[in-house]
Amino acid sequence: MEEKILNARKNGMAVLLLTLLGYVASIALFVCSVLLLEDDRLLPGIPLLVLSIAYWIAGIFLFCGLKVLKPQEALVLTLFGDYVGTLKGQGFYWVNPFCTAVNPAAGTKLSQSGDVTSKESGAAALLSVSGQNSQLASSSVSKKISLKMMTLNNSRQKINDCLGNPVEIGIAVIWRVTDTAKAVFNVDNYKEYLSLQCDSALRNVVRVYPYDVAPNVDTTGDGVADEGSLRGSSEVVAARIRDEIQKNVAEAGIEVVEARITYLAYAPEIAAVMLQRQQASAIIDARKMIVDGAVGMVEMALDRLSENNVVELDDERKAAMVSNLLVVLCGNRDAQPIVNSGSLY
Repeated sequence: MEEKILNARKNGMAVLLLTLLGYVASIALFVCSVLLLEDDRLLPGIPLLVLSIAYWIAGIFLFCGLKVLKPQEALVLTLFGDYVGTLKGQGFYWVNPFCTAVNPAAGTKLSQSGDVTSKESGAAALLSVSGQNSQLASSSVSKKISLKMMTLNNSRQKINDCLGNPVEIGIAVIWRVTDTAKAVFNVDNYKEYLSLQCDSALRNVVRVYPYDVAPNVDTTGDGVADEGSLRGSSEVVAARIRDEIQKNVAEAGIEVVEARITYLAYAPEIAAVMLQRQQASAIIDARKMIVDGAVGMVEMALDRLSENNVVELDDERKAAMVSNLLVVLCGNRDAQPIVNSGSLY
């Protein structure tokens, strides 16, 4: 289904004024017909009466053809089931009164800009209307399709990363409708379709990456281990999620402008264990740095004492001095010095 733009003139105001003038004329004809009937002049009175009443009924249909569009809005029109075209651009239009506006997603409310927020959670997104309630609601809401950029904030998902660790992740997707015909006719509900495709793409991409940098993990598919991770390569992950979503929603006439990770954390059941693991890794790294520095300081102290001939130390006394310095430099608490007034032997 290809989109057809209706190049209709913005003649809504002219039709409105002419219709109102027609009502004024029909009222005048009605009054004249009544006066003629009172004078028993049936031949001119009855046709004028019928003509005025017929115009009152026809004027209602003329009003039904008036359409008002604001900036960045579109209206998909069908005539007896056939796709007529799409009105785009702000203005006051008049179309065939029998044309019907179509927008199956009119009553669907997602957790996104432009929709009414709802706290009800669903499998794919936060939906406030579904099933029969959606059909009932869509009959009372506007059928216009917004062409503005919108932000879809899908619900957080619990997904296993490539190492099998469950993580919770949420994304925000900036999107817009580019082809109204595809959005209306190629899918049942383009808003719900987008939400489901966001969930699917998010799962497909997250399963490729570890939460943090891990050895021997290939995230690019080139057969070479790299340092990609959800936490450290958020820009790359977001770009892959965006490309995956765009590939799936192209047939729905939707353009995904950008995707961003809004929330990332380990699942609650393993968060405490992973925190202990990170703390242990940080402690080991800190200890390694402390030991490297302490060894260098001890080596420098022995070299200085030896160069300046401050004191003559044999191997045993050097070993004792090294032991004492390492204990002082590597200890967690402040050293408590002891003054030795005697000999070591």
